[in-house]
Amino acid sequence: MRTYTCVGTVILGMEYVTVAGEEIPKIGLGTWQLTGTDCHEAVRAAIDIGYRHVDTAQAYDNEREIGDAISASGVDRESLFLTTKLGRGNYSHDAVLRSVDESLSKLDTGYLDLLLIHWPVDRLPTSPSLTETLDAMNELHRTEKVRHIGVSNFGVDRLHEARTRSDAPILTNQVEYHPFRDQTQLLDYCQIHGVLLTAYSPFGHGTAIEDAVLREIGERYGKSSAQVALRWLIQQEMVCTISKASTPDHLEANLDVFDFELTEAEMGTIRRPSKLRTASSFVRSWLSG
Repeated sequence: MRTYTCVGTVILGMEYVTVAGEEIPKIGLGTWQLTGTDCHEAVRAAIDIGYRHVDTAQAYDNEREIGDAISASGVDRESLFLTTKLGRGNYSHDAVLRSVDESLSKLDTGYLDLLLIHWPVDRLPTSPSLTETLDAMNELHRTEKVRHIGVSNFGVDRLHEARTRSDAPILTNQVEYHPFRDQTQLLDYCQIHGVLLTAYSPFGHGTAIEDAVLREIGERYGKSSAQVALRWLIQQEMVCTISKASTPDHLEANLDVFDFELTEAEMGTIRRPSKLRTASSFVRSWLSG
């Protein structure tokens, strides 16, 4: 258990991306692997510092702690952008409706800003179809329990299929994206069709923090390598990011990226796709988690 004290002031200058008439903070708080009291305190500290975009999932088993933290913060619910994702066992029509009601109860809110399909529907004879899942999500959208719907971990073909099968717009596709993970084809599709790309694991499971190129660029601006990685993401059209942090210092540092801008040359230098670095860093993150 950690004890948190908000040591700084609310960080101003948040940048937003507008999608389907919705202004979404370009940097949000990711909560994967945050549970129990640690999760509650981290979310509470983040809101105190100035975060207004919080991301969770049914599979993270922390929705109740997040809801308690939001209630304790005293911040108006309407000022927050709150996302959760369907668990893999909750893709059938009835399971979608039931599980979202459970999520709303845990989060102690009457609606979600965004509901995502966490992973693509398994294409087995016994699996619910993508259409069945989306139909239930659209029903929740019509009844205003969910303001927007989207997907996560979808490639271009599956994202296109989701867009064609859904009455409500697909607001975002949340995928792993950082300087060492190539998402050029997906990003091009999103930019053409007005779909937000939400980048998770912006530090490449720690690889960006150790990267010499990012460190060198950061020294020019008085920023860390992690801050350069975040800036690289949010400077791209139709991109926002969710970053996990659990201490006030790291929470503040992740928001302190709105007072500098990377050059076009630096943006190109930072992009260095590497399947080997992405895979090895992911394995390290699981072993350490």
